[in-house]
Parts: sequence; structure tokens; C-alpha cells
Amino acid sequence: MDDTFKKPELVSSHSGVRLTRRGLLTAGAAATVAASVLRPDYAWAQNGNMKFAASLGWTVWESGRHIVNGYKDAVEKLGGELTIADANYDIKKQADQILAFVEAKPTAIFITPADAAAISPAVQEAVASGIPIFVGDSYVPNATVTSTAMSNNFGLGAYPAEYIAEQLGGTGKVALVSLPSNESWDQRTLGAKSVFNRFPDIEIVSEIAFALGGSTTPRQVVDQILTANPELDAIWCAWDGAASEGTLAIRASGRDVMITGIDGGQQSFEYIAAGSPFKLTMAQSFYEMAYMNAFYAVEVAQGRIAPRFVITPSYAVTQSSLEGMSEMPDTYDQPGEAAKLGWSRVL
Repeated sequence: MDDTFKKPELVSSHSGVRLTRRGLLTAGAAATVAASVLRPDYAWAQNGNMKFAASLGWTVWESGRHIVNGYKDAVEKLGGELTIADANYDIKKQADQILAFVEAKPTAIFITPADAAAISPAVQEAVASGIPIFVGDSYVPNATVTSTAMSNNFGLGAYPAEYIAEQLGGTGKVALVSLPSNESWDQRTLGAKSVFNRFPDIEIVSEIAFALGGSTTPRQVVDQILTANPELDAIWCAWDGAASEGTLAIRASGRDVMITGIDGGQQSFEYIAAGSPFKLTMAQSFYEMAYMNAFYAVEVAQGRIAPRFVITPSYAVTQSSLEGMSEMPDTYDQPGEAAKLGWSRVL
């Protein structure tokens, strides 16, 4: 095996973990059929000869930081070296990264898709190479990878819709800000609609499909929704970025409209704890997704098997979940940490 990954270019290296992207990276036992919430003893897995490569669809936002930390911490603990490449939501760039990593023949390749359907051909080629492939955050269609660790995205969309319906007493006008560019994210919208369709007195008055990388911001989208719908009661958002910016739009309008999000993280928690229009977020376990990818990659490297699918925990966070906290939690998605906060997974 070649000693270095020549593509993509390496920009830094420390503690056996090598990071690569254009610019600097921002700074467990998953609940599966056979996994515990406690960390096992990983001493047996130490192996300095293992080399892992990670093609990440993004590393920005809190979710990206947690994913990066999950991969880094796992490899540092379990042994080996890690090369990380950031596609920054560029589908072609990620496909090229994956194929470059295949040429380097690492012990395993980790992938968090920028667009799962669009990179499927590259993932299929990687699978055909015989290298174990581990995917985090999204299911890649038509690709039989070694293992996938992700949230229940349909459930992530359905749960806040249930919350909205309950808060409105089954009657009201709602709007959706969807994110269809990634198949997994689009599942959230399908989950929300499956709930709202059960309430004949809840009317979806607007649905705007947001495009990442476009010229319109989530704040502008929510402004448009508020202007066009003077009797609006709630806005369901497919991700927290829209809910956070939407909170600012609602505040500026002086309207009494609730908004919900999906992802979790300190910024979202701060808005929710402050009693803002942002009422609920579905906090995902991004760190644990990445950690489980690396953990099972080591298992496979040691001749053991990995589960085909791992559903990592998600938590419904409201103001009451954060009551009495002087600092918003940042490590809740590391195995065992949510229990210390008194949180229980809902998905």
C-alpha cells in the first residue's frame, strides 16, 4: 500500500489523522440491534497499519464539525491513519474524491454524501473495487455498501409535524421549507406530509423547496412565506439552518408563528432555550454516525462483521429539555452523553 494518499492534496497532519480541504476544517456504541450505549474496551483494536479515507459531503456547520470529530476520535482511539477530504456540497468533486481514494487502496473508505443519489455511480465503483465502504448520514441508492449509519430521516420529519399538529389542536395553517437536493433530506418532507395528511383541518398553505448554494437565503424564503400568508400558524423546516434564520424573520415580523427544525446543535438550542419562535429541533447524533463507521471498519479489518444498517439516536429538544442549563450541550451525540442530560432517544 502506498504510504500517502496523493489525491486529494494533504494540508495538515497530526496524531495520525490527516485533514484535507480547500481552507481549514471547522472545528460508540450506537443504538442498533446488537449495540450497547456504553463504550467497550477498544484496546484489542490498536493497529497502526490501518489507513482510512473519508470523503465528506460537507464539513461546515455544527453537523460537519461533529462528523469530523467522530471520525478523528475513533481513528485516534482505535488506531490507524485517516485522510479527510471535504467536497463542500460539490457532487462532482466528491465523486472524484471517492475514485481517487479507491486508487489509493485504503483499509476502508468513509463517505457522507453531499447528494446520495448523484454520487451513487462513484460509490458503486468503490464497492466493486472490493474496498469496504462505510456511509454516514445518508443511504446511497443502488449501492450495497458494507455498512450505513444514519438517522431515521422519515421519522425526523414526522416527529416535528406531530408536535405542530398537537400544539395547534389539529387545526391551522402551516408552511414547509423543504430541502429536496439530497434523497435522505427529502425523506423528512415526506415524513412531515404523512402526518399533516392525517389532519383534515390542517392546511399546508405553502411549500418552498430550498436549493443549497442558490442566491436566496432561508431568511428570505421565510420572509416570503410570512408575507404571502398573513394567517400562518407554523412553519416546518427540513433543517435547522432554515429554522434559525426563520426565527429572525418571525421576530422581525412581530407575528406569533412557531417554527421547528431538524439537526440539533448549540445555536439551535440557544434559540429554543430563550423562548423564541423556534420551539423544537430533532437533534441527530452526527458524531455517533461517524464513530460507528470507523468502529465497524476496524471490526471488518479484524475479520469480524459489521451490521448492514445502524440507526443512530435522535432526540426531540424543546425548551424544557434545556431548562436549567448554563451552557448549551455540545457533546450530547457522543455515546452515553445524552443520558447524562436526562434525554431519551425518540427515534
